[in-house]
Amino acid sequence: MRENGDEIAKLITDECGKTFEEAKAEMVRAYENVEVACGMPHMGKGEFVEDIAPGIDEIMIRQPVGVCATISPFNFPGMIPFWYLPYALAAGNTYIVKPSEKVPMTMQFIFKLIEQVGFPKGVVNMVNGAKEAVDGILEHPAIRAITFVGSTSVAKYIYATAASYGKRVQAQGGAKNPVIILPDADMEMATKIVADSAFGCAGQRCLAVSLAVTVGESKNEFAELICDAASSRVVGYGMDSGVQMGPVINQASRQRIEQLIGLGAQEGAGVPVDGRGTKIKGYEGGFFVRPTILSEVQPGSEIARTEIFGPVLSLMHVNTIDEAIQLVNSGQYGNQASLFTTSGNAARRFRYEAEAGNIGINIGVAAPMAFFPFSGWKESFFGDMHGQGMDAVEFFTQKKVVVERWPKEWTRKF
Repeated sequence: MRENGDEIAKLITDECGKTFEEAKAEMVRAYENVEVACGMPHMGKGEFVEDIAPGIDEIMIRQPVGVCATISPFNFPGMIPFWYLPYALAAGNTYIVKPSEKVPMTMQFIFKLIEQVGFPKGVVNMVNGAKEAVDGILEHPAIRAITFVGSTSVAKYIYATAASYGKRVQAQGGAKNPVIILPDADMEMATKIVADSAFGCAGQRCLAVSLAVTVGESKNEFAELICDAASSRVVGYGMDSGVQMGPVINQASRQRIEQLIGLGAQEGAGVPVDGRGTKIKGYEGGFFVRPTILSEVQPGSEIARTEIFGPVLSLMHVNTIDEAIQLVNSGQYGNQASLFTTSGNAARRFRYEAEAGNIGINIGVAAPMAFFPFSGWKESFFGDMHGQGMDAVEFFTQKKVVVERWPKEWTRKF
């Protein structure tokens, strides 16, 4: 994959829409998971206790689960299958990848590379399709474990259906990721990082910042800076030089995003930067939505609760950090929450009190390294073990405890 990295990244750009640099960065995460999974002899080791009673030993060993499968989303077609695939194979399972029907070509190319590895026939498999393929995976009696990344509504369906057939499930759902901006934050740094988080990959990622909550005196300065950052972002085809953001995935997605921007306006939000109706010269048929800012968004409004999954950032304001943390924790999702501050005390408090699985302190995309689990709380995750790292090892192995009796008089025979 590294040797063919540019070709993979161009495929991602052409079928998914993100910029070439974003696509290359996506694949770095895939490579990292392969590297971590190479530590399986250490991560998958069992436990042994000798003489728990006279002549009796106890051993815990790990064995493969069996046939496993992943149902992948469109937004990271090269990376997300590798949150799971290398760990499952290293643990001795066989594997099926079902890419999103919206982006079939990236995994098609990667599978040509996988074929060169020389796995025995049937160890690594791919099936294409939409809901009928998903239901076939969920219902098939030979498939014992399923992973999924996508919207919360589909995650619930995957989790409930697969569990009803007795399967293990990891189902990553949607998000509405908040970021708190305290008055003591480095505003220029915070603005750049929040803009990259909200508008990178056209906002089509589960860790994108969706809500920026200003506290106290930070309101006016941050609002002015983030509006400037949004309006100046260069939008176009991801292979063109200087482009910072590409299109969204398809026409239906663009229509939904623009309708939600309109809903925010109807609910009383301002639209100081409006990305609707975007046309890019030379790419008039592209599904572009420029970065958009919604201001004065009210807690409890529909636009404050709904995952937009596009380049739209909503601004909210509170007077204290207590109100901000309460606002963060009132949401139904718990994928990521971030805080921008120069106060160690505020950061430490936020780290423990914020109800989200991935926490960023002066970080806009708190994406865990491959040796940590990709966490998620509340309606952002359904299951027990997450993707990546030791959680993946636990998910793709089943424990067996063996208690053995070896009386000393038997050993004297040899």
